[in-house]
Order: sequence, then C-alpha cells, then structure tokens
Amino acid sequence: MALAVQNLLSQKTRTVLTALGIIFGVGAVIGMLAIGAGARDESLRFIEQLGVRNILIESRAATSDAELQQRRRSSPGLNERDVRIIQANLDTLSLISARNRLHPAKVLPKPARELPELYGVRPSYARIHNWKLDEGAFFTDDDDRRTAAVCVLGETAKVGLLGYGPATGKFIKINDTWLRVTGVLQNQFSSGSQNMAAVASDVNNLVYIPINTFQYRFWDVGSNLKDELDGVDIQLKLGADSVSAAKVVVAILNSTHHNLQDFSVTIPAELLAQQQRSQIIFTYVMVAIAAISLLVGGIGIMNIVLATVLERTREIGIRRAIGARRADIVRQFLMESVLISVAGGVAGIAFGYFLSWLIAAAADWKTIVTTSSIVIAFGVSVVVGVVFGIYPAMKASRIDPIEALRYE
Repeated sequence: MALAVQNLLSQKTRTVLTALGIIFGVGAVIGMLAIGAGARDESLRFIEQLGVRNILIESRAATSDAELQQRRRSSPGLNERDVRIIQANLDTLSLISARNRLHPAKVLPKPARELPELYGVRPSYARIHNWKLDEGAFFTDDDDRRTAAVCVLGETAKVGLLGYGPATGKFIKINDTWLRVTGVLQNQFSSGSQNMAAVASDVNNLVYIPINTFQYRFWDVGSNLKDELDGVDIQLKLGADSVSAAKVVVAILNSTHHNLQDFSVTIPAELLAQQQRSQIIFTYVMVAIAAISLLVGGIGIMNIVLATVLERTREIGIRRAIGARRADIVRQFLMESVLISVAGGVAGIAFGYFLSWLIAAAADWKTIVTTSSIVIAFGVSVVVGVVFGIYPAMKASRIDPIEALRYE
C-alpha cells in the first residue's frame, strides 16, 4: 500500500484528474438522491396534511350559464343534503365538514399583498386536517349555530392584516362584516393548492369562519355558476378502508346527482401510494443518470492505470526479476485504483453536500442528504475502483519479466 501511495503522489496532477470523474459521479449521485428525498418528504408532508384517513369531495363549477342549466336538469349540485345523506349512510365516517370559499371584494386592515381568501367550514374541519394553532383556539359548534362573527387566520393572512404581534381578540373587516379573531393557525405546508382545488396561491393566506356565518353574512357575486357547496371533507374511523369508503361516497353522490359527474373524489391514502410509486421511479431514473458519471470515472481510472502499466513496464520487470510474484503486481496496481476511487469518493461526498446546498439555494427546492445515499455512492465508487482496476492489474502481472527488462 505504501508503494501505491508513493506512486500516486509522484503523479499528483494525473491522480487528481483521474479522481475527478469519481468525485463528480459520487457528488451527482448524492445530489440526485437528495433531490428525490426532499421531494418525497415534501409530498409526504402535504399528503399527511390532507390526511391519510380523509376523503375530499370537490364540486366542479360550470363554465357557462348554458352548462349550468344543462346540469340542473339532472343534478342539484353539491349541497347540504349530500352531507346529510353521507352522514346517515357512511358507517365508517368519523368527522365531516362542508366547505365554501369566497374571494372578498375588500378587506380591512388592507393587506400589503393580495387579499386573503375566505373559507366557510365546520369546526370539525380543524380536526379533520389535524391543525395546530399558534395562538387562540378554533371556533366552536356554538359559534357555528349562532352564526357568530368570528374567524381564524392563516399565518400569512395574520401577518398581512395584523402584523407580527398577537392577533387573538382583534377585529378584521371582510366586505361589510367585522370578524373577531379567535385564533391563528400554524404554518401550513403548500403543495399545489389546498384541498386540490383552492384558488389561493398561498394556503396560509386564508381566513376561516363558521360555515353558517358564511352562508348568512356573505354573498358571492360569482356564485351563480357554482354549487351550494365548494367541497366536503370527510375523516374516516381508525382502521377504515378509505378506498371502499370512497366507493360508497361516489355511489351516494351518483344517486343524488343522477350519475352526472359534476364532482370529484380524492383519496389522499391512494394519492400517497401513487406518489410513492412515482417517487421510486423518479429516484431510479435520477440515480441512473448520475451513475453514468461514475461509469465514466471508472473508465478514466482504467485508462490511466493502463497507461501507467505501459510507462512502468521496466519497473514491473525489475520487481519480477528480484522475486515479486504475479499476485504482488496485481495487488500493487489494484491498490492504486482503489485508492483513487476511495479518495475520489470521500471528496465526492463533500461535493455532494455542496451540490445539494447549491440546488436548494438556487432552485428553492428542499434537499435531504441521507446516510443511505452517502453509503450507496461511496460504496459504488469503491466497487468501480476494484472492477475497473482489475483488468490493468492483471495485464501488468502477465508481462514477461525478460521482455519487460528489455523495454525502453
């Protein structure tokens, strides 16, 4: 090993250039796996926020008066009657909340950025989505029955309307109604849109009020093309089969809507399984692309070691003449290949961390460097050194000592 290290150090530039392929390859593998791990973590957080025991029903708004009139000949649209029928017929139901939304015409205090969306929901909505509050409390069933003028703010809405101080007990005005703030939600994870169909670009820039308050105190001027409800969120009992429950929900809605597909049903649990399958394929493709760099690095190692064997033919002849065995020659050149790949692997790990940080900073994409990605990348780099070092080492050991001594 000492001889292999000495030979590599005597050709520092060549050794560094040879190791670059391994460095970039290992770094690329770690970086790609970090992107995949980050995307998987973000997706899991989003789906967990939707709730793996939840079923989400969305109304499909008509695009024109003619389409709406055509629909109304067969279907009344998504409404409170659907909610009552589902409650009465879905045995595995634990919690349910109707949902409506409105883009307000004016809000006071006037926010510096875009106006927050207004959502009317039942108090159970917070438990369905397992929400936690930074301050205060969610409104209650009594607030809903009394159509109380109360609200809960998303984090962005709270900062935009009331600043960074405490918000509980303060008032905001939406359209012509003053609302007392009862609580502020913790930051919610955004991936696409809330409940798969919200129009808000920021799921934290929302104001939640009791749905009865929404229905009696607010009027959506654009509601002529919408159903009575924008959506219904359902949480199932522990151990319930969400796919089977979703089939029951679809059957109920098909019955009440006379088989008109003016709604959609999303199952986060099924979405999770689909996301995991897609993520596995994505990771395999990314790693395969990154592994090409390692392959190129291995070819570089083989090329350089073969050139080294040619340059050191006379040295090999002398070593064989003074008693070195073929196994000693194989060991020497194989050790050089492995040392290059190990050194490149170590430097590649550092490069992988840097690459992950750079991607996260430049693309605003979450990356996670996992222990398994480091082990895989480093292990492959060592294997590459061994595999691509065997042929040059065997070639060096087969050189005839007599011919080697004559070589100039």
